[in-house]
Amino acid sequence: QVQLVESGGGLVQAGGSLRLSCVASGSISSISTMDWYRQAPGKQRELVTDYADSVKGRFNISRDNAKNTVYLQMNSLKPEDTAVYYCNAKIRASGTIWYKDYWGQGTQVTVSS
Repeated sequence: QVQLVESGGGLVQAGGSLRLSCVASGSISSISTMDWYRQAPGKQRELVTDYADSVKGRFNISRDNAKNTVYLQMNSLKPEDTAVYYCNAKIRASGTIWYKDYWGQGTQVTVSS
């Protein structure tokens, strides 16, 4: 059984920082990609990249392969960053030959003005 678990969300004032973590665990043979998505109220889920204009210079994504973990460091947060943040990974479970998409349960980030 493979699962992704996110942590680190919460309520923060505008200008504050949060660091999200996503850990993949279970019977894992290999991990291809680990990404962050977010879904704001009333909007579609979108891929979070640290080079998008909306977050450039404020967000940084890093990965620790030894720990099967991906991080999202968010600085200078704005109210428009309020969303549920999800982790997505393409993982090949032990004993299988195909990579499969896995999603975490999501972690709420709320930025107050």
